[in-house]
Amino acid sequence: MNEIAEAVLMTMQMAVFALALGLTLISFQSYRMNKTKRLESAFIGFAFLSMGVALTTIVSQVPTLSTLFRIVETIPFIIGFGMLYLSLYR
Repeated sequence: MNEIAEAVLMTMQMAVFALALGLTLISFQSYRMNKTKRLESAFIGFAFLSMGVALTTIVSQVPTLSTLFRIVETIPFIIGFGMLYLSLYR
């Protein structure tokens, strides 16, 4: 039963990563069509969020990592959400 739960979790994590990459791709295409600072910030934000999702997925597979590494994995989320915040208020 535990193996099934782990397979479901991995599938769900990959779905989140695919959705994040999709948002990044859409925001990049929007930025290419209309080169505004808002769309540039949104693209950068989604790119960092995608990196954060990827790191979180990788980290979840290695249970014995230090707290320092877990702190470092949150940095892309902080940058990503910060850039999205900036894009909304430009």
